Amino acid sequence: MKDLNVFVTGGVGFIGSHTVLVLLESGCRVTIIDNMDNAFPEAYKRMQDLAGDRASRMQFIQGDLRKFEDIDKALAKEKFDAVIHFAGRKAVGESVKEPMLYYTHNVVSAVNLIEAMRKNNVKNMVFSSSCTVYGEPQKVPLDETHPLKAVSPYGRSKLIIEDMFRDVYASDKSWRIILLRYFNPVGAHPSGKIGEHPIGIPNNLMPYIQQVVLGQREFLSVYGSDYDTRDGTCIRDYIHVMDLADGHVKAVDKLFNTNDIGCIAYNLGTGNGSTVLEMIKAFEKASGKECKYKLVPRRGGDAQAVWAATEVAEKELGWTAKLNVVDMCKDQWSWASKYPRGYE
Repeated sequence: MKDLNVFVTGGVGFIGSHTVLVLLESGCRVTIIDNMDNAFPEAYKRMQDLAGDRASRMQFIQGDLRKFEDIDKALAKEKFDAVIHFAGRKAVGESVKEPMLYYTHNVVSAVNLIEAMRKNNVKNMVFSSSCTVYGEPQKVPLDETHPLKAVSPYGRSKLIIEDMFRDVYASDKSWRIILLRYFNPVGAHPSGKIGEHPIGIPNNLMPYIQQVVLGQREFLSVYGSDYDTRDGTCIRDYIHVMDLADGHVKAVDKLFNTNDIGCIAYNLGTGNGSTVLEMIKAFEKASGKECKYKLVPRRGGDAQAVWAATEVAEKELGWTAKLNVVDMCKDQWSWASKYPRGYE
């Protein structure tokens, strides 16, 4: 990993910012491109502070992947060894209301990125995909052989991009591509200085719990309490963002230490599921504060239980999640209590 030059799209966002810091710790040089639509300049300042002496090995370019010339110009500046592609929109609900926002931000941007990579002869890629590409689970745990059938514009945008990468590899075997299918990223950097800062109403459970505990929202709506689960609420696989960041570093390492990778997908999850009520209780314990919630009817499209089969990533990437729900809640509360308004 030492001295690899990595190009990171969306590197000031939640997962990107944590991954960049782990890449720097691994000896990489990093160039970030971000249009800052869902990120904050303050986040980059804190990344520089956390990087310390390694900050000199990190640079930032403001650019929009929907503009081919922005990516082409950035990739032409120097020789890059690999690209990690995080940039894009990520809210399922928003994607249903505004599907074209997702096809332009996610799919068009990926087309431009692939073309710019090909033009500049950079053919090593780690792509930020999602477990939403599996759609409604036919079985759990979900493994990488599960049929792919996304059910939202967000999920379809990720699946379209995966399909594009598979087609690109089929046409040119010199490409080396790893698709990382995340489950539910939560937590924050152990320093408490960087974490998730959703713009507007949070689309994910943990940031919403955090805002209720901080008194910024009145209560949390728990959708469905009559599922066939331990306590009647949905089960999801929550993964600490630092474990997720480590998974990306392991993936980049594999790109350069394994022959004939092709285009391959790996799940990144813990292999364990937690219910909504269990996550509420865990965050209450970490914060010492109450999270007010109301049980409301089920929400259309919500699966009863989703968690990852992780054996393939463990065997082939040498990666396994090390942090548990207690760690996730502790680190997220550290971030929330120090910076209740996030980066504002």
